[in-house]
Amino acid sequence: MLKRPVKTPCIGVCSTGIGDAVCRGCKRFAHEVIDWNAYTPEQKEVVDRRLGDFLSQCVRNKLRVTDRSLLQWQLQVQQLSYTEHHDEYCWVYSLIKAGATQILRTEDYGFEVDIAFRGLPLAQLRELIDREFYVLSEAHYERYMLAPDLFAREGE
Repeated sequence: MLKRPVKTPCIGVCSTGIGDAVCRGCKRFAHEVIDWNAYTPEQKEVVDRRLGDFLSQCVRNKLRVTDRSLLQWQLQVQQLSYTEHHDEYCWVYSLIKAGATQILRTEDYGFEVDIAFRGLPLAQLRELIDREFYVLSEAHYERYMLAPDLFAREGE
């Protein structure tokens, strides 16, 4: 049984209406956007977990959380919205999504940029993460939603 209701991941920037199979805003599949209100809490949880896992993976490729408590404190002090049940890598994305241009010292917020990306402004890094998140979601859609069932036996 779920402990909490799953909020819609919609951020008000839907591209499924113009034909995208994966929303460029929230990264849900078009059928998930359309059917969201009819989903059971368990179905919503599955979608929420996938989105959180994918985002976390993309953020981990470029940033490292050094102080989870400091990061959470900064989110609360700044009164920024974040999904508490997601991991700290999703939290840091919420932080840079809201204020990438205002963050001068990442250590003051409990994270650091991977050495390979330290020359990029946080706003540009945020865009790279978002693009990677979209590409990962799109690849997942193409592999598991469009591909024929490769494991189905003939005649079944």
